[in-house]
Amino acid sequence: MTDLGRSVVRIATRASRLAMWQARHVATCLETIDPDVVVELVEVSTEGDRDRARRLDAMGGTGVFTREVQQAVLDGRADLAVHSLKDLPTDSVDGLVLAAVPERENPGDALVVGGRVAAETPGGGLDVIAQGARVGTGSPRRKAQLKHRRPDLDVVGVRGNVETRLRKLDDGEYDVVVLAVAGLVRLQLAERITAVLDPADVLPAVGQGALGLECRADDELTVARLATIDDAATHESVIAERAMLARLRAGCHAPVGAQSGRRDDRLWLRGVVLDPEGTRRVEAEGVSDSTDGAAVAENLGVGVADELLGHGAAELIG
Repeated sequence: MTDLGRSVVRIATRASRLAMWQARHVATCLETIDPDVVVELVEVSTEGDRDRARRLDAMGGTGVFTREVQQAVLDGRADLAVHSLKDLPTDSVDGLVLAAVPERENPGDALVVGGRVAAETPGGGLDVIAQGARVGTGSPRRKAQLKHRRPDLDVVGVRGNVETRLRKLDDGEYDVVVLAVAGLVRLQLAERITAVLDPADVLPAVGQGALGLECRADDELTVARLATIDDAATHESVIAERAMLARLRAGCHAPVGAQSGRRDDRLWLRGVVLDPEGTRRVEAEGVSDSTDGAAVAENLGVGVADELLGHGAAELIG
């Protein structure tokens, strides 16, 4: 408590501009719900932030942007952590709980095309990319799906935050970069979007566009506070997506895509798995057998994963 009797809530976050936006957004939500709350941000440096050279999958793939942030909550330096949910491993950490998932931003992927290429190729979706263009992405999921639809493309790795990747595009290192729509919108860079990819071509990452709020499982006050900013529909969607990913035994950076939503008051989920080069692709879709609930969402995710595994997904991931 502060001297004025107001409650201090400490949020652990990475220090990137996007991560700080996300943490401040959660802070605003909490302060709006409860004017007696004062939020402090605890900046944390993660392995993924410190090592900008190695590919993420070469660093172990999962948890490189979350482990140190989670530890700040476990050791009491912070009360909760704000994650980009697509970066959060599906394996739970002892002592922590995913207490809330606020309303989701657009989960799609965006093409940002350099001026020269964009001028030569008017159109929409993948049509805006010129034949043989050099496409930068750090995501095996995006690479595999792009290569599946457009084997002519030269899809190469790129690291760095959103601004760094855009700068590399502007400097001519790439003809196109692929970035999450949510990140560009949150950073007020939506005007850079040339086209939003159709999910029929490229399914988003599990949890993309959503924020995951973790706190200590025994911190009843913080759990209750976070419940006030939870969006039930988004939370159930990401439970289904993450259950699918966990059942597949695939990490955050595997060539796995997902899309979920509501149809006739039922939760639906579509998943896709590809081999790293996009030469083989399997897809499955399912609809929940009742209206809502975490258990229903988890069962849906497991069911879609089992169908994918039945089509040979394990071999593609392995």
